[in-house]
Amino acid sequence: MSNKSFDKLSRSSRRYLPWSVVFSLIATILIWGLVSHFSGLPAFILPSPWQVATRFWNALVNGNLLLHTAVTLSEVLLGLLSGTIAAVGLGYAIAKSHLFERLVSPYLVASQAIPIVAVAPLLVIWFGPGMFSKVLICALIVFFPVLVNTVVGVRAVPKSLHDLMHSLRARHGQILTLLEIPAALPILLGGLRIGATLSVIGGVVGELVGADKGLGFLVNSARGQYDTAMVFVAVLTLILLALALYGVVASLEKKLLTWQETHE
Repeated sequence: MSNKSFDKLSRSSRRYLPWSVVFSLIATILIWGLVSHFSGLPAFILPSPWQVATRFWNALVNGNLLLHTAVTLSEVLLGLLSGTIAAVGLGYAIAKSHLFERLVSPYLVASQAIPIVAVAPLLVIWFGPGMFSKVLICALIVFFPVLVNTVVGVRAVPKSLHDLMHSLRARHGQILTLLEIPAALPILLGGLRIGATLSVIGGVVGELVGADKGLGFLVNSARGQYDTAMVFVAVLTLILLALALYGVVASLEKKLLTWQETHE
C-alpha cells in the first residue's frame, strides 16, 4: 500500500471515529436497558439507564454530585502534580547515576509489591481522613509509572547527541533544557497518561477507606442505602474524570510534540 493510500485510509478512519463511538454508546445503553427490563432483576441490583439518568440529573441539580466531584478532582489533581514532580526529579537522578539506581531500586520495587489498597488504611490512620492522606495516596499510585518512563526517556537520549553538546561546550543546564527534556518528553508524557488515569483510582481508594466527602464516599454511602442507581452515577462520573484527564494529557502531548510532526 502506498503512503498516499495509507494517509487516505487514516483520514477516513478519523472521520468516522466519532460516529463509531456514538454508535457504541447507544448500543451499550440499549443492551443495558433490555437486560434490566427483561431479566426481572430489582432496581437495587440492576437499575435501568433511565433510573440512573434520573438519579444523575437530581444529584446534579441539588449540587450534591458537583460537590463530591470537586473534592475528588482536587485530590486527584494535587496528587497527580506532586507525584509527577517527585517522580521526574528522582527518575532523572536515577537515570544519571547507576550507583544511585542500585541503592534505591530495591526500595522502589518493594514499594510496588504492596497493593495501594493495603497501604491506604495506614496512611489514613497516620495522616487523618482529610485531604492530605488522599493526595498522598494519589501521588504514590502515580509515582512509579512516571518514574520508570522518566528513567527510560532520559537514558534513551543518544550518546552522540551528548557528545555533540559537550563539543559545543554546553553547560549542564543547557544540556538538560535543550537536549534531555525534549528527547525524553515523548516517553515521559506516555507515563503521564497512565498516571493521569491511575490518579483517579488513588483518590477513590483513599475515600473508600475513610472520608466524609468525594465520589468514593458517595459510592460507600449509596451502597449502604442500596441506592444502586447512585453508585452507577458516581462510577460513571469517575470514568468521565479519568477520560477528561487522559484527554488533557493527550492534548498537551500533541501540543508539546509538534516538532516531531514537522521533522517526519
